[in-house]
Amino acid sequence: MTEDLTIEALPLLPLENGVVVPTMVVNVAIDSSEAHAAVDASSETDRRVVLVPRQDGEYARIGAIAQIEQLEPLPDGRRAALIRGVERVRIGAGTAEQGGLHVHVHPVEEPSGDPERVEQLVTEFRAVASGLLERRGGRQLAAMLSEISEPGQLADLAVYAPELTFAQKIEILETLDVAERLERALGWLRDRLAEASVQADIESQVTEELEETQREQLLRRQLEAIKRELGEGDAEDPAARYRERLEELETRGDGVPTAVRDAVERELGRLERTSEQNPEHGWIRSYLDALTELPWGVRDRDTTDLDAAREVLDADHAGLEKIKDRVVEQLAVRKLRVDRGLEATGEGSARRGEGAILTLIGPPGVGKTSLGESVARALGRQFVRIALGGVRDEAEIRGHRRTYVGAQPGRIARALEEAGTMNPVVVLDEIDKVGADWRGDPSSALLEVLDPAQNHTFRDHYLELDLDLSDVIFLATGNVADTIPPALGDRMEVLRLDGYSDTDKHAIARDHLLPAQLAAHGLEPHELTVDDGALDRIISEYTREAGVRALQRGLATVARKVATRIASDTTEPPVAIGLDDVPELLGPRTFQRETAVEIDEPGVATGLAVTGAGGEILFVEAAALPDGESGLQITGQLGDVMRESAQIALAHVRSHAGGLGLGDAVTDRPYHVHVPAGATPKDGPSAGVAMTATLASLVSGRRVRGDVGMTGEITLQGKVLPVGGITAKVLAAHRAGLAEVILPGRNAPDLDEVPDEVREAVQIHLVDRIEDALAIALEAPEALAA
Repeated sequence: MTEDLTIEALPLLPLENGVVVPTMVVNVAIDSSEAHAAVDASSETDRRVVLVPRQDGEYARIGAIAQIEQLEPLPDGRRAALIRGVERVRIGAGTAEQGGLHVHVHPVEEPSGDPERVEQLVTEFRAVASGLLERRGGRQLAAMLSEISEPGQLADLAVYAPELTFAQKIEILETLDVAERLERALGWLRDRLAEASVQADIESQVTEELEETQREQLLRRQLEAIKRELGEGDAEDPAARYRERLEELETRGDGVPTAVRDAVERELGRLERTSEQNPEHGWIRSYLDALTELPWGVRDRDTTDLDAAREVLDADHAGLEKIKDRVVEQLAVRKLRVDRGLEATGEGSARRGEGAILTLIGPPGVGKTSLGESVARALGRQFVRIALGGVRDEAEIRGHRRTYVGAQPGRIARALEEAGTMNPVVVLDEIDKVGADWRGDPSSALLEVLDPAQNHTFRDHYLELDLDLSDVIFLATGNVADTIPPALGDRMEVLRLDGYSDTDKHAIARDHLLPAQLAAHGLEPHELTVDDGALDRIISEYTREAGVRALQRGLATVARKVATRIASDTTEPPVAIGLDDVPELLGPRTFQRETAVEIDEPGVATGLAVTGAGGEILFVEAAALPDGESGLQITGQLGDVMRESAQIALAHVRSHAGGLGLGDAVTDRPYHVHVPAGATPKDGPSAGVAMTATLASLVSGRRVRGDVGMTGEITLQGKVLPVGGITAKVLAAHRAGLAEVILPGRNAPDLDEVPDEVREAVQIHLVDRIEDALAIALEAPEALAA
C-alpha cells in the first residue's frame, strides 16, 4: 500500500497511558464515553478500531489499526476488550459520529535502511534487552527474543519496557524508519540497563553489610551466652558496670545524690532499649561515662595542722607573706568548724559559702600558678589547672548541650573528674585574657562559678544536673585586673603579687631553680655549685624583672655549659661557679646596676610606673624650644591621662615660678616633653611629680639626682596625690639601684607590703607638696656649680 491510498474512516479509541504497536495484544478497559462509542461503532467496521495515544490533550500523528478479539464485562459494570495491533497508520481528518470520533487513516511505509547496520543494531538490541530482562527475572522472555526475526517488530518490543516513559513509547510508535527506531530503543534500554546494574551493585553491597551485621549480632549473642554459662556475663554488662561505679562512689564519699542516681537509671533504661547499631547507643554510653566518672560525694579531708601547712608554703615559695597568711586563715577557719562540730555534712544551703575565690594579680614569672599547687599541698587537696587564655566560647565553661555532635561537659565538670574529688583547688589561669564573641561570653558563665552564694547549684549543659562547687577553692590568676569584667571582679578576693626582692630571688634560685636545673641537665648536686656572690651577680646584672623566669633561663645556661664541658671531658666535676666565672658563662652583663649615669644634664627625671610585667622605671625628658608662642609638645605615645599630667605640670611650674625660684623666663618659652620607649603605649597619672621635676630642672638648670625615683599625681595647687602599685614601683626602684624614692604621703599605709629588706635598702620620702619633692629631687645650686 501507499500513503496516497485512503481507507475508510475507523472509530478512534484514545490511549491515555499506553501505546499499542502491530502484533501487540493487550487488554484495554472501556471506561470512558469515547471508548464506549468506539467499541460500539466497531460493529460496523468489522470489529476494527484505530488506537491513538493522547498526551496532554494532543493526539499522536501515528496510530495503530487494532482488531477487537474479545469483549468481556467486568464485575464493576465496566467492559474490557482484548485488542491486537495490526498495522501502523497515519491519522487523517476526523468526524464526530454517534458520540465518538471517526478518523480517516493512511497506510505508511516503514523503510528498513542499510541491512548491515540494521543487523548490527538487532544483535546489540537483543543483547541489551536480554540483559535487562534477566535482571528482572524474565529469562523466558529473554529466550523469546531470538525467535523474532523482523527488525521493526523487534524494535517495537521496547514499548513493553516499564522503564520507558509514555513520551518515549510514543516516539517508538511514530518512528517509521526501522534502523532509527532500533537505535532510539537501544539507547534508552542501554541507559536503563546501566541504572539497573548500579542499583544491583548497591543492593548487593547493602545485602552483604546486613548479612555481616546479622552475623556479628549472632556471634555477640553466642559470646554472651557462653560468658553467662561461665559466670562471666556480668563483667560485660554495661548497666552492671555503671551501677558498680555508683556503688564505688557510695563507699568512697558521702553518697551519690538522688538526682544523679535517677538520671543514671533513666539513661540505662534507654540504653537497654537501643540497638548497638543505633548511633544514639554511643551517645548514651558517652553521657553515662561522663556522669559516673564524676566524683559525686567524694571529698578530701583538709589538713588541720596549721604549722605543717605553713611549712609547705614556706618551702615552696619565698616571700608572698600576705598570700600565705590568707591560706593559713582559710585553714584556721575550717579547723575551728571541725573542732566545734560546725562542719556541714548535708547538701544545699548548709554548705554554701565554704569555698573561697582568691585572685592573684601580678606580672609574669612571680609564681601565681605554682602557688596554686602549693595551696593544694598545704590543704591536703587535689590540684587542677584550667587555662582560660583565649577562651571565647561559653560552652567551654558550661558544657555543650547533648543535641550537638561531639558534645562534652564543660571545663569545670572535667576538672572535678580529673581531680577525683568535689573539693579540689582549681586554678583558673589567665582569667584576665578571657574573650567573647558570637558564641557567648565565658566570663558570664564564670559569674555563677565564682559566686559562693550560687555555685552550690552550678548546672552543666551537658550533664543537665547541678554540681556543688561550694567546697572548691578557686584560685584565679592574671597579669592585670583592668581587663576583668567588673561583675566578675566583684566576686573575687584580689591579692596582688608585685614581684620579688633580690633577697627573695636569691632564696628561690638557691632552694628551687638551681636544683631543678641540675636535675634537668643530668647533673648531680655535688657536680655543680654556684656561690652566693655568683647568684647575686646573675640577679643584678643579667635580670631585671618582677618574676624569676629570666633568672631560671640564666641558671639553665650555666648548667648547660657546665654539662657540655663535663660530657666532652674538658672539665672534671665538681665545678664551682664563683663571682668572676659569671661573665664567661653568660657573656657581658645585660643591665647596668647604677642609674646615676643616666642623668647628666638638667631636664631629665626618673619616674616609676607599673605595667603588666611588673614595676618599671622610666625617664621623663624635657627641652626648651626656640622663642615663640608658649605651648607644650608631648611625644612618647602617651595616653590622655599622662598628657594631661604634663599640661598640669607645666601650668603649675609657670604659675608658681617665683615660689619655685625659677624666674620669669619659664612663662615665655614653649617646651617639649618626651618619655622614651616611644613604641610602648603609656598612660596613667603617676608621672605628674616626675614631669614637674623635669620641667623645674630644665628651667632652673639644676639636675635631678640620678639616684632618686619618684611617683605621684600632681594638682594645679601643687598637691601630691596618692597612686597605685606602690609595692611594684619600690621593688622596681630597688632593682634599678635607686637609693631614694619619693612617694605621696597618703601612700604611707601601702609601705607595709614592701619587703623589709627593700625598705632598709631604699630611703623613702613621703611628701604632700611638690615643693617638698623638688627640694629632695633637685641638686643643690652649689653642687651644680661644683
